[in-house]
Amino acid sequence: MDTTGPELDPDAAKPTREQWKWAGLASMASYIDAGSIVAAAAGLPLWEAFLGLDSTAIGLLTAFSSNAISAAVGALIGGRLGDRFGRKRIYAWDLLVFAFGVLWIVCAVNLPMLFVGYVIVGLAVGADLPTSLALVAEFAPGRSRGKLIGLTQVAWCLGPLITLLLAFALAPLGVLGVRIVFVHLLVVALVTWYLRRGMVESARWTQARRAARDSGNPLAAGRLRDLVTGRNLRALLFTGGLYALWNTVAGTNGAFLPYLLQHAGGVDQATSVAVQAFNSLVTLLAVALVFMPLADGARRRPLFAFGAVLQIAAFGCFAVLPIGVGVAVANVGLFGIGAVLAGESFYKLWSQEMFPTMLRATAQGVTFAFARIILGIWSFLVPAMIESEFGVSGMAMIMMAMLVLFGVIGLVGMPDSAGRTLDELEQGPSAPGTAERVDRGGEFGGAE
Repeated sequence: MDTTGPELDPDAAKPTREQWKWAGLASMASYIDAGSIVAAAAGLPLWEAFLGLDSTAIGLLTAFSSNAISAAVGALIGGRLGDRFGRKRIYAWDLLVFAFGVLWIVCAVNLPMLFVGYVIVGLAVGADLPTSLALVAEFAPGRSRGKLIGLTQVAWCLGPLITLLLAFALAPLGVLGVRIVFVHLLVVALVTWYLRRGMVESARWTQARRAARDSGNPLAAGRLRDLVTGRNLRALLFTGGLYALWNTVAGTNGAFLPYLLQHAGGVDQATSVAVQAFNSLVTLLAVALVFMPLADGARRRPLFAFGAVLQIAAFGCFAVLPIGVGVAVANVGLFGIGAVLAGESFYKLWSQEMFPTMLRATAQGVTFAFARIILGIWSFLVPAMIESEFGVSGMAMIMMAMLVLFGVIGLVGMPDSAGRTLDELEQGPSAPGTAERVDRGGEFGGAE
């Protein structure tokens, strides 16, 4: 294996200190992604009042934010470029684009400025995620891959938690407080960009690219048409459909919970932000205490099933009970734990395990983009839906149905990939429902 990156030991049970460090820096993509989503969500009611926005403008802002369409476009571009030209060229520079977009939001005095900022920020975080996650998976030991991917979810929780605590503390300042919250994301992005300058290219990607060149047909590796054939196509449909269903629910909760509480529940700005911060805290604890210790073991299936049930119950609260602080706390508590056990964590993990190196970032860019575009279309409809006769309960029932379908697809199509190195997965069957069990002494097996 080429050693331009961290030392790779596919049989190691524990990651090295250097691998933890690199995973932490790569994970900051998740921090700024989630942080920008909830910063926009927390500020939505304030921007609405400050700029006199109607439900159409609110829907457009959310649809084209880092929560949806602009991130989708960024993921398509960044994922493909990451496979063609290397992970480092993307994740080393896209944070500067993110910082530029944040400046537009911080300085916004009208809707066009705010809209431009939202779009640029979304493009940048979308481009960063597929390449950063591919990097983590490619230097992680096979039996610790879930643990290191789980670290990206810790960052995904820390981003909203810190952002929302800032928003809560700065709530009395109104729109100025929202601007300061985005300044914090600007500082984080610039510090992360500086620290990432010392990172080098993925050794696994470098080796795959060299092998393609030595074959005499370098363009044959990572061809787009290979993504829509055979097991790659099955994996693409599985991860794309799974994430689209889950992300529509999670994105609605993340982007609209403060808006929903204030418009349908009569809750003030500070309280609605505090409820969402509680969601991030619960999720962070569940990732660190449950997902990271168990993700590389043999019991992925019961873990996933339990998480799906918790998430369905979370939106059952909104479907049958009147909106208020207590119901919102029950929703975010159940959903926060359930989403860790059956949600984005497994989507991130399976997206790395089910595709070859030269298509890994491209595939995740495609599925990520598909899910965020679906969310963007849905987000455009949500404000009007909340204010209509259909209401919150009707919307919650639709999301419950999405989660039921999500759970069924995940349980039926779950790959048997736990504890196996990426080399093993590329050589053997790993499509949904077709992989053979690999026995690793009982501790590190596939899904039961």
